[in-house]
Amino acid sequence: MAASTLRIALVQMRVGEVKAENVARAVQLIKEAAGGGAQLIALPECFNSPYGTSYFPKYAEEIPGESTNALRDAAKKFGVFVVGGSVPERNGDKLFNTCTVWGPQGDMIAKHRKVHLFDINVPGGIVFRESDCLSPGNSLTMFDLPHCKIGLGICYDIRFAELAQLYTKLGCKVLLYPGAFNMTTGPAHWGLLQQCRALDNQIYVGTISPARDTNASYIAWGHSSVVSPWGEVVSTCEDEEAIVYADLDMDYVTKVRQMIPVQKQKRSDMYDVISKQLEN
Repeated sequence: MAASTLRIALVQMRVGEVKAENVARAVQLIKEAAGGGAQLIALPECFNSPYGTSYFPKYAEEIPGESTNALRDAAKKFGVFVVGGSVPERNGDKLFNTCTVWGPQGDMIAKHRKVHLFDINVPGGIVFRESDCLSPGNSLTMFDLPHCKIGLGICYDIRFAELAQLYTKLGCKVLLYPGAFNMTTGPAHWGLLQQCRALDNQIYVGTISPARDTNASYIAWGHSSVVSPWGEVVSTCEDEEAIVYADLDMDYVTKVRQMIPVQKQKRSDMYDVISKQLEN
């Protein structure tokens, strides 16, 4: 591959109620994705735990801990970057929904706590309140690869265009969103939101869902995908367990931005999006 090209793998894995089995399955799939030539491998939201406020306290662990140590070891063993989806993180008396990123040397190079908590009420569809259990993160999270800078969000974060705009202003060419959209919001908004964030910012967007389990209390939509800076879905899957591969060409990001230079044409004399970061 060209030096400007990054091969990524999105791991849409089955998640059950036994944490150790979830973690072992994640490591197995990281190994498989590394064997497929992926340089960066991303797991889904809550890869070690069923998704739900009743599960978060039971499955929560400190970072580093059992689940993230396994990611560290896998990244080092297989010589890849691992975006660890998310785990319920315990920090003092607070719980967070947290993504860790591990480098090929086994070092943690980023940690993102979900900024926007999933509190919704869709009559006849779904009622869910992450804030009953979780605390929000207060920071943007980016990390550098030889190919590009990558920004992180988790699930509900994708609905907030300002977050993606800030990442773009700060030089990101790829955004990754581990996310467990459900059977109400998934078919309605999952694909649209990915294409909106990619097209608005002329970046690659990758979304990583758990595989669908119709016996779970919270049923994930699936359909992990990669969308190009032109707004095209370049790689995707259905709802089953799968690994989605895509080759991201950073020169193509530049090409799209030259063809339609919206980043240079923004009217900062009229409007702007600024960061007001808080400490975690």
